[in-house]
Amino acid sequence: MAEIDPAAVAQVADAARAARTASRRLALLSRADKDAALRALADALDAATDRIVAANAEDLERGRGSGMAQGPLDRLALSPERVAAVAQALRDVAALPDPVGEVVRGSTLANGLEIRQVRVPMGVVGMVYEARPNVTVDAAGLGLKSGNAVILRGGSAAGSTNRALVDVLRDALVEQDLPADAITLLEGGRDAVRALLTARGLVDLIIPRGGAGLIQTVVTESTVPVIETGVGNCHVYVDVAADLDKALAIAVNAKTHRPSVCNAAESLLVHESVAADFLPKVLAELSGAGVVLHTDDASGSAAERAGVPHEAATEEDWGTEYLALEMSVRVVPDLDTAMEHIRRYGSGHTEAIVTEDRAAARRFTSEVDAAVVMVNASTRFTDGGEFGFGAEIGISTQKLHARGPMALPELTTTKWVVEGDGQVRS
Repeated sequence: MAEIDPAAVAQVADAARAARTASRRLALLSRADKDAALRALADALDAATDRIVAANAEDLERGRGSGMAQGPLDRLALSPERVAAVAQALRDVAALPDPVGEVVRGSTLANGLEIRQVRVPMGVVGMVYEARPNVTVDAAGLGLKSGNAVILRGGSAAGSTNRALVDVLRDALVEQDLPADAITLLEGGRDAVRALLTARGLVDLIIPRGGAGLIQTVVTESTVPVIETGVGNCHVYVDVAADLDKALAIAVNAKTHRPSVCNAAESLLVHESVAADFLPKVLAELSGAGVVLHTDDASGSAAERAGVPHEAATEEDWGTEYLALEMSVRVVPDLDTAMEHIRRYGSGHTEAIVTEDRAAARRFTSEVDAAVVMVNASTRFTDGGEFGFGAEIGISTQKLHARGPMALPELTTTKWVVEGDGQVRS
């Protein structure tokens, strides 16, 4: 690995030390203080809507000029309504229980020692993410509520928007007599990112949020502990015992509701016994919504009979997270084949089965290895807000520390507190 620019290392070290100092202040705040600050941050965002949308327009113009695809443009865009939504997410976080200080477990030992395991902040959390300005606000809000300082490194495509958002948030913190360095935007090129990833001892945790390439780069290069998030090659399996009306609504919603996000379905698997009835309807509706269909032989034949345009699926298609109006479709002979397909091509994010057979549902939920498994529901519900967590920091697809939508508890660690009355070990 090439040497990192010393100036970038110094920049990150200074930012991390300032964030560490800020985190110590945050760790002492009461829930009432943190909630009041969150509401103040939300009000500040609302008041600065015009400024934020104008900055976002600069990013969108640059993105279009550089040929950015529609999916990333949608994730980048902030309208007044979206600004209001991210501000409301901060208010939602303020309404949630504070995990800091929660006793996870505890007991009194035979020797009289009282021990308890309590939740405490991580300290300094680095976020590395792509052109999703809402992540800037979500990370700042969840960090504040959980007592952590955050160092944010958003994609350059959202540079103007992120600067505007962080300026507003830092100013609002100062007005609440809180340290501005609780929220830091890391500027600079690739060396700044590499310096953040290797700031072990200064930064406690790195959370990447974005495409497979970004996440793999962070996991490979970071010496700071990492929680992997987000790549979503999600499947909807329509079982032999499915209610086909439910299946139609779920499959279409999972693909078309917002195709540019990680919990959108990318593959549709259909049991061969219901394929003749189901496929003409679902393929026609998906195609009518603008979805490009990548089909196997059986589903391709159904598409031809229904007069629906389609393309032959390649091996690459089965493993692709399209993040766009595209979907692969396969007919399978049974539940076991569907689960084997998911094991081979899935990313461990969200998998869904549509069935009225409770035994099939139990097998699917027990045997499919994913952060979230849905029964008779759209994959689009894998979301911290939909789960009642308020904003989310990301969706973890790994198994250590956190899995699934990550919110406040996942941004804490624990410490053991032991209280005695002069006991010594014999």
